[in-house]
Amino acid sequence: MSKLAEYRQLEKHLAEQLQALEALKGDSALKKEIEFETKLRGLLDQYGFSLKHVINLLDPQSTKRGQVSAATLSIRKPRQLKTYTNPHTGEVVETKGGNHKTLKEWKTKHGSDVVESWLKK
Repeated sequence: MSKLAEYRQLEKHLAEQLQALEALKGDSALKKEIEFETKLRGLLDQYGFSLKHVINLLDPQSTKRGQVSAATLSIRKPRQLKTYTNPHTGEVVETKGGNHKTLKEWKTKHGSDVVESWLKK
């Protein structure tokens, strides 16, 4: 794209955004929100409170919910111990995961399905 075409395209977008901004400036709902925020921040400054303090006053459960959900996400159920017994050698392998050296060797030698059938339940 040439510089001139890029310039005209950006100029067009800027004009559209300015038009949208002017439309928002005339919106009465926006004016009410701006007035409310201005008055609220004035009250907060007057009494020395922060937004977090006001939220804790109005809805104390809101901060506890956020902390609980973060804590429950990090807790993981422990893996179960699995015991495999090789019927050819009588060797026993106990593991909580599938990344055991001997178990991998058995699976390459005998096949994964066969080794899984050696699992004691």
